[in-house]
Amino acid sequence: MKKKIGFLSFGHWNPSSHSMTRSASDALLQSIELAVATEELGADGAYFRVHHFARQLGSPFPLLAAIGARTSRIEIGTGVIDMRYENPLYMAEDAGAADLIAGGRLQLGVSRGSPEQVLDGFRYFGYGRDEDPAEMAREHTRLFLDVITGKGVAEANPHPMFPNPPGQLLPVEPQSPGLRERIWWGAGSRETAVWTAEQGMNLMSSTLLTEDTGVPFHQLQAEQIQMFRTAWAAAGHEREPRVSVSRSIFPLVDDTDRAYFGREARSQDQVGYIDNVVARFGKTYAGEPDQLVKDLAEDEAIAAADTLLLTVPNQLGVDYNAHLIESVLRYVAPELGWR
Repeated sequence: MKKKIGFLSFGHWNPSSHSMTRSASDALLQSIELAVATEELGADGAYFRVHHFARQLGSPFPLLAAIGARTSRIEIGTGVIDMRYENPLYMAEDAGAADLIAGGRLQLGVSRGSPEQVLDGFRYFGYGRDEDPAEMAREHTRLFLDVITGKGVAEANPHPMFPNPPGQLLPVEPQSPGLRERIWWGAGSRETAVWTAEQGMNLMSSTLLTEDTGVPFHQLQAEQIQMFRTAWAAAGHEREPRVSVSRSIFPLVDDTDRAYFGREARSQDQVGYIDNVVARFGKTYAGEPDQLVKDLAEDEAIAAADTLLLTVPNQLGVDYNAHLIESVLRYVAPELGWR
């Protein structure tokens, strides 16, 4: 299956002398430069993880808007925004503006989020004092989806400073046509994937699932994708959904690659715990290109997805990460029929 191929960066920064990304400024500016390089290489997307209270990327929309202004073709997205922290109306304004700047290229992954650096960090943002965090994330998402499609939410002032359009309830502005169809839910289980389909959101599946049935990760994830597609069809949605998976893939084509990632060639799935729930973590793919092609050909979830996000070690700098992306595009993707 032909695939869109992009990168997913967690945007780490650390003042260590071993890091090429030593400040928040470095992380932001290098993210923009890597997105520009990715477009020049012929890849398809630049995606960013969002974390709070951490030395990682935390406020996505200024970054997405900046990348939108510097590029013209690639998709620009998140993987994922933790909706527990979000004001849905403010987020709708930011998303609409960033999408218009980018010419309708935003692909926003949202979700309940993963464990954070602090306990219940969303409460410091003023949300969820007396609510269940998971349900709050879904409620924030439902309202966000409503307002980006133009649903009126605010009662019009009968004596405004400027004339109001017709109607008693006014929508959030600006509106960006088509954005609703470019919202993805980061699903960590098969059950959540079914819910995602019912809501009419695309499926974003990561390198871990918060369940374990004893089968290899890629098979469990492929089952999740199939359940999503079945539920999508049952819901009667008119458009075709999209599905992304993320993978750590490192072609070893020179001595620098081998020094950094040679030991990962023996990587295997792992089972552990996240938020006190059993989880299965997918392995890292590292090896000479010929071996990588053989290994990746057996990954059932990649085969089932239309979009592949390459998780990149952003602290190694723009040039090295561009090299990794180029190596996948040159040595791996054509051999697997992804291009």
